[in-house]
Amino acid sequence: MSASPTDSARVFFALWPAPEVRDALAALTRSLQAECGGRPTRAEKIHLTLFFVGHVPRQRLPELQDIGGDVQATRFALVLDRLGYFRHNRIAWAGAACPPPLASLVTQLREKLTAYVSNNEDRAYVPHITLLRDASRKPAANTLAPITWEAREFVLVESVMAAAARYDIIRRWTLV
Repeated sequence: MSASPTDSARVFFALWPAPEVRDALAALTRSLQAECGGRPTRAEKIHLTLFFVGHVPRQRLPELQDIGGDVQATRFALVLDRLGYFRHNRIAWAGAACPPPLASLVTQLREKLTAYVSNNEDRAYVPHITLLRDASRKPAANTLAPITWEAREFVLVESVMAAAARYDIIRRWTLV
């Protein structure tokens, strides 16, 4: 007997923006779409992925929440000041230099979550926020007026594949 889709959850850890940051990124997305085409990320789905876990059995979600609770990380400012384009999958994005507290947060999550992901990435973490998918060209500029994101928490999110895909926050942890 095969497992039902509700027996597992597709999850990831992320930074979730405050409304003013989300709104600034949504405005940037609209501007980029006019320039580059593509499908915009809906405002309510804008986030910065810290670690993509993938599909896990729902009964293991408490373990992931315990792992999130074990992370010791501090608040930080993330200054989004660059635009980029991943040609291979036609994604336009906004990005930032990786401040040390963000690097520490990502490293802790990677170390604690290796048991959940068999293909854990060894490459350096590059903070970026997907703004457009299927963009027909890269943005003309590679910089943008800085958007400062005061990171005060991180979250565990479930990606729910329904008629209208959505992200549901399962748990939040405060950065100290």
